[in-house]
Amino acid sequence: MPKWPWRAEQTDGSQTDTTVAQLAREEPTPVTDAVCDGPPDVGAGVIAPVTLLRVAEALEQLEIRYLTDGDGSLLALWERHAVLFALEGPSDEILVVRARPHATVPPDWADRSYRVVNEWNHTRRFYKAYVGDPTDRGQLPIYAEMQVPLLSGAHPELIAELVDCAAVVAMGFVDWLHDEGALL
Repeated sequence: MPKWPWRAEQTDGSQTDTTVAQLAREEPTPVTDAVCDGPPDVGAGVIAPVTLLRVAEALEQLEIRYLTDGDGSLLALWERHAVLFALEGPSDEILVVRARPHATVPPDWADRSYRVVNEWNHTRRFYKAYVGDPTDRGQLPIYAEMQVPLLSGAHPELIAELVDCAAVVAMGFVDWLHDEGALL
């Protein structure tokens, strides 16, 4: 197998005795997709910066009831858990979705909590879970979090899809903690 030099010159500036031939390059042929040929759909969303107002619109579209806290973050409540929707980062460009079951874990179950959370993280794609700092009562909260950087913006359909995914996976996470995880 021939050895190819990494660069045509040595580090001292002298030329190597081997060269790499430049192959003739063809201009890329633009490929068009039939879907892209026509005008955009009338209902197609426009890409715009992600704001909590747009996240709230997605929650309303999905018929998910929510509250607004003092920071403007959105809190959706279910029977066994809550999901916080917030924007973080220097330009509020990161959509943070944090789920927390209402139930907590006693401190003597800390080792079991870490094992269960690690199992979730190992076997699941969305929401990475962690054991939080002890509460005022000494109990351990369990969190699941998803962060999506959206500096370039997003269209309404993507925001709705992210919110829907977050709600469904949060419910699955809490159900899993109560059933298979046997933690709560």
